[in-house]
Amino acid sequence: MTPAQRRNFDRLLNPRHIAFVGGRDAITAINEARRRGFAGQMWAVNPTRPDLADVPCFASLDDLPDAPDAVYLAIPAQAAVLAVAQLAAMGAGGVVCYTAGFKEAGHSGAKAEAALKRANGDMALIGPNCYGVINYLGNAALWSFEHGGASPGYGAAIITQSGMFSSDITMSQRSLPMAYMISAGNQTVLGQEDFLDVLCEDPRVRAIGLHIEGLRDVARFERAALKALEHNTPVVALKTGSSAIGGALTVSHTGSLSGANDLYQAMFERTGLISVTNPAQMLETLKYLCVVGAPKGRNIAGFTCSGGGATMLADHGETIGLTYPDFNGDSAQRLGALLPDIATVSNPLDYTTPIWGQPEHTYPVFAAAMQGLVADAAVLVQDYPAAGLDASKIYYQNDAAAFARAAAESGVPAAICATLPENLDQDTRDALIAQGVAPMQGLHETLNAMLDAAGWAQARARILTHPPQPLAPPQLTGLVKMVNEAEGKAWLQKARVPVPRGKCVPASGLLAAAAELGYPVALKMMGPKLAHKTEAGAVALGLSSSDELSAAICRMKQDVAAFDADAVNDSFLVEQMSPPPLAELIVSLRRDAQFGWALTLGSGGILVELVGDAGTLLLPSSPADIQTALARLKVGHLLGGFRGRPRAELAAIADALHQLCSYVLAGDDPIAEVEINPMFVYPDSIMAVDVLLHLEDRT
Repeated sequence: MTPAQRRNFDRLLNPRHIAFVGGRDAITAINEARRRGFAGQMWAVNPTRPDLADVPCFASLDDLPDAPDAVYLAIPAQAAVLAVAQLAAMGAGGVVCYTAGFKEAGHSGAKAEAALKRANGDMALIGPNCYGVINYLGNAALWSFEHGGASPGYGAAIITQSGMFSSDITMSQRSLPMAYMISAGNQTVLGQEDFLDVLCEDPRVRAIGLHIEGLRDVARFERAALKALEHNTPVVALKTGSSAIGGALTVSHTGSLSGANDLYQAMFERTGLISVTNPAQMLETLKYLCVVGAPKGRNIAGFTCSGGGATMLADHGETIGLTYPDFNGDSAQRLGALLPDIATVSNPLDYTTPIWGQPEHTYPVFAAAMQGLVADAAVLVQDYPAAGLDASKIYYQNDAAAFARAAAESGVPAAICATLPENLDQDTRDALIAQGVAPMQGLHETLNAMLDAAGWAQARARILTHPPQPLAPPQLTGLVKMVNEAEGKAWLQKARVPVPRGKCVPASGLLAAAAELGYPVALKMMGPKLAHKTEAGAVALGLSSSDELSAAICRMKQDVAAFDADAVNDSFLVEQMSPPPLAELIVSLRRDAQFGWALTLGSGGILVELVGDAGTLLLPSSPADIQTALARLKVGHLLGGFRGRPRAELAAIADALHQLCSYVLAGDDPIAEVEINPMFVYPDSIMAVDVLLHLEDRT
């Protein structure tokens, strides 16, 4: 977003006047501006109608009394291009282009969209093919359908690439405080990274929600996401749509382990974004962050008036990694004196029905419990009665007020959670927000939100202390060629990655080469059609004598011929057998056109497809990042000294892998992908036993 577009974006969000251009859709937008409470001037433009929703019509844009701050445009695509050019020349601020029929409509639409972009100039244009923008804080709307939502003076800014989803969010029955809603559409001029960059600066925006189908510019998005961290603005991302890595690299294992979605998740972790998997979790996490903020840690004080509720809190909390600290002896004794005899002092605490709804009893319990625990956040489970069955509602309200008071006095972020999402009515939700308590809907969603909010606070501190180096996505031709394993290992040696001692010779030289290397040896046939040698019968391991080697040569030629006669080759790699490792890894470095270099680590050898245990980092990454990724793997248990086995020095292993990454990033070799599988891991070293190397074909 240029400085001029930034100024015009402010005009679009906070307009003095809005011009509505079109017919039926413009009428809807006028009514939605009124619903939002827009108090500025509204102008209508239509050459054939006297008015739109009782707003008198101007026949053309030229007749407007001033250059409008904001324009809602709902006319056919070709006419929209001409109108945008005219508005840019007039000095209009920004445009919501509801019009469809651009790149989503094929080749002709793509040409029209390119013309729209050229015509736009310095205006802030949202769309085309979008629902628009709602400013809940300033009561302005350029929106295409009936909308809901409210703001207490702060809230979430939500940016979606789906118009219908944005509308659904405004209608949700979850009382999410709202600041802005933007339906980004085709993102011809402004994209999600632009909106993120600007809105994170607004202190009234307490969190930002992103619905992402794809990113236009990964490097700019990364900068905007890191800026949000600097401004202490949490970002919650719902990524929809997934695909495997493109078809250029079809013979490596990496595509099955880490596709495009894993690259997005690596980006989110790298920049501190909270990643969620469904819309309800997105809204509940945003609500928690907006109302109470992010806890400093994962220690939770849990309260219920039901043993079953306490068990459910404990079960899911412990499953996902929340901690329920115990009361010490003194605090347990003080709390026990306040509770009925049937109650058990524990966390989560079932304070039992004899004192339910009696704040003179429940407040001291809540206060003593929060003072007696080292808690970062508190949650009370309450499922409110249905409408018409609410004679007991006052008791719930009494306990809620007592809980809110105790939490406020203890300085602990507080949430009241309905086990079932629908068991928290709007009046109750609004009353809790007014008391500074997050009204959460769904027990699992609540605990997940608390965990992610605490994780965000910790990630923010880590990332701001050691910010990542910027990504630099490369330009790729899309064409790759494979080199054989012997050439790949020669390249690894240049990168200072240990490989087994070996020689590449014709069959006639194998016996002499093996004698020089020393038995036992491994034998592999080289060739352009032998990417996966095991499947072709092109590998023989543990050959301990010349007789075994001679027999293996004959058998290998027969097996490869049966697999593919054209794959048979008279080039063989004979190597010393490596000693048994602590564990086997798969290590992959590959270039992606959007994200740049990515490192994938996983359980290697035969476990690649069997376990599917992998993690992906975007590069550059630090040795500490690589060490953390290794520790998270299932194979990390083996590296950590499983059942008395020797431990691997993870820091040393991470340093060696970081050295490989640095060599790749700094080198001039046209590497497209290098996959080492397996990489043997020893207590303080690594050994690349097999490698699959692809070069970018620049011919």
